[in-house]
Amino acid sequence: MTEATRKTRVVVLLSGSGSNFAAIAAAASNGTLPVEIVAAVSDRPAAFGLERARTLGITAIAVSPRDYPDRASHDLALLDAIDKLAPDLVVCAGYMRIFSPAFVRHYSGRLLNIHPSLLPAYKGLDTHRRALEDGATVHGCSVHYVTEELDGGPVVGQASVPVLPQDTAESLAERVHHAEHRLYPEVVGWYASGRLRMDGQVVFLDGAPISHPVHRSYADATE
Repeated sequence: MTEATRKTRVVVLLSGSGSNFAAIAAAASNGTLPVEIVAAVSDRPAAFGLERARTLGITAIAVSPRDYPDRASHDLALLDAIDKLAPDLVVCAGYMRIFSPAFVRHYSGRLLNIHPSLLPAYKGLDTHRRALEDGATVHGCSVHYVTEELDGGPVVGQASVPVLPQDTAESLAERVHHAEHRLYPEVVGWYASGRLRMDGQVVFLDGAPISHPVHRSYADATE
């Protein structure tokens, strides 16, 4: 296989059910996403996402923080496990730990995350509840490069969904998840096809710097 046709090697980090991992894996399997998922890696040995990976014949690896005295040593072990897989891109898909600065610097420019809000709104946790409490009429998700600032790296793409009058945090979360499963494979595809890169803190898409994230609106997001 030539360099031009080699698929982008992706490692997916997850902590829970791995639904975004499954969406990316499905796109890779059906040929719409030119990537090879070489492993799913979790901080939780019992994460259902690892079982999803095993079912798909993808390497599943657990690196539990309980086996290490502090975050720095755990992240070094995580970094070592990832580097042995020689990935081109590391994708965070519901990975719930904050990385050490050394980890982020090591993967700078090839570490993506999806966050369940339209950043910079609602950084951190409980995004759906907070959106409802604020009376938001539009909510969504953001794919961004990971930097040392929590949920503060350059945002590449966003997808919005309507907030319905009858929404609960749970029903809104389901709608946002549906949007995530469409947006994340698309953005990963931009990276895999060479369209997306980050230089310093500037993100380039198709060779041009982007001043605003690419936006998708999923008014049909009902799942």
